[in-house]
Amino acid sequence: MNKRRYLILVCLISALGGFLFGYDTAVISGTITFVAGQFDMDPLLEGWFVGSALLGCVIGVSFAGILADRFGRKNVLLLSALLFGLSAVGCTIPTTLTQLIVYRLVGGLGVGIASMLSPLYISEISPPGIRGRMVSLYQFAITVGILCAYFANAQLLSLSQSAVFDGIGLWRWIIAEEVWRIMFGAEAIPALLFLGLLFLVPESPRWLMAREREARAREVLLRFVDEKTAQGEMEDIRDVLAKEQGTWTGLFQPGTRFALLIGVSLGLLSQFTGINAIIYYGPRIFESAGFGVGGSLGGQVVIGVVNVLFTLIAIWKIDHLGRRPLLLAGCVGMMVSHIAIGLLFYTGHSDGILLLVFVLSFIAFFAFSYGPVVWTLLSEIFPTSIRGRAMSVATLSIWVGTYLVGQLVPLLFESITTQGTFWLFAAMCIPAILIVWRLVPETKGRTLEDIERHWLERESAA
Repeated sequence: MNKRRYLILVCLISALGGFLFGYDTAVISGTITFVAGQFDMDPLLEGWFVGSALLGCVIGVSFAGILADRFGRKNVLLLSALLFGLSAVGCTIPTTLTQLIVYRLVGGLGVGIASMLSPLYISEISPPGIRGRMVSLYQFAITVGILCAYFANAQLLSLSQSAVFDGIGLWRWIIAEEVWRIMFGAEAIPALLFLGLLFLVPESPRWLMAREREARAREVLLRFVDEKTAQGEMEDIRDVLAKEQGTWTGLFQPGTRFALLIGVSLGLLSQFTGINAIIYYGPRIFESAGFGVGGSLGGQVVIGVVNVLFTLIAIWKIDHLGRRPLLLAGCVGMMVSHIAIGLLFYTGHSDGILLLVFVLSFIAFFAFSYGPVVWTLLSEIFPTSIRGRAMSVATLSIWVGTYLVGQLVPLLFESITTQGTFWLFAAMCIPAILIVWRLVPETKGRTLEDIERHWLERESAA
């Protein structure tokens, strides 16, 4: 196998963490009605059931960086695969609601770890010229995972209503009688695949260099690049590592603190621009516009398809056009889409095809810009010795933003109306545009060490 094919294979294996991330967060949409009914949940318990995985995400991403910097990227990815598998099996066989919530929390731990480690690992093994495309595979995998969860839920529900499993004890229980069990359990298949394939990938050469294991780092680099390139990368890494502090205080040292500020800002704004309001509350938005239940769920599937397709544009163009042009175009497009959606609700014309058109246009603009590009930037802009810790903080900001949007959107719909909510999201695109335009450097084609030197030189000139 040549070097390029091997690199793509390793990146695809790591991106399976994104697939599991997407599947785990979306599978809940098909199970909530059945679980709430079976366990007689009140609204408070229902919210706790849905939010338990998010709590696990926050906990997982909080310690993932420390573990990754200490024990290596590969080992912590293996841990995330184990957590996904444990959650899938545990959610298939619980007898009490408490057991189910505990296993959903375990799955959230896996999501939190994978959301940080998968793009970080891909970034550290990829050559500068194609690094954007390789990291974008992670976001693409998330969108595919979400879409697969939607389709799996629908197919398993159909299967449960057939007579195939009549009279078969265990299978009848988890498929025909309580179909939510197999909806959760199906995740065990990609989790087991992820776990097995991870044994085929090497450790990150940059982490190996930070641990003074240069011979092994050289061996790994030579699997992806030629001898001359590998030697140059090792010299760059060695030079930059000599100037770093691999501690928590290093996050606030010159050359890092501004990068961290940008990373946290991009993470929060990626949620404040409204993506999860559409993903989580899409059916409710369509229903409030006069679409029937069937039409609203159909709209959700269409959203998933568009999300997948337009992420391919980022994979295609991110290393040609660069990160900044995609982000700027996406932010402007998202803002215009939000304004148009708000106007449709304000003027009472939200019950037609135009609403779906502008919702899908927002998804399209997000999918080729903020979705994949932010993950790419977060995996690029931090120094090697503290990259795990720094990316943990930045990724945590994404989950904080996700939580806030999830909690506030229903309140916003009630207090400032649907149109006001979308206009607020449009307004949040303005600081995103300004930050990208004035503060975010173009990282296209630059080595991770070159990017780190940019921050050091900026601090020196300040």
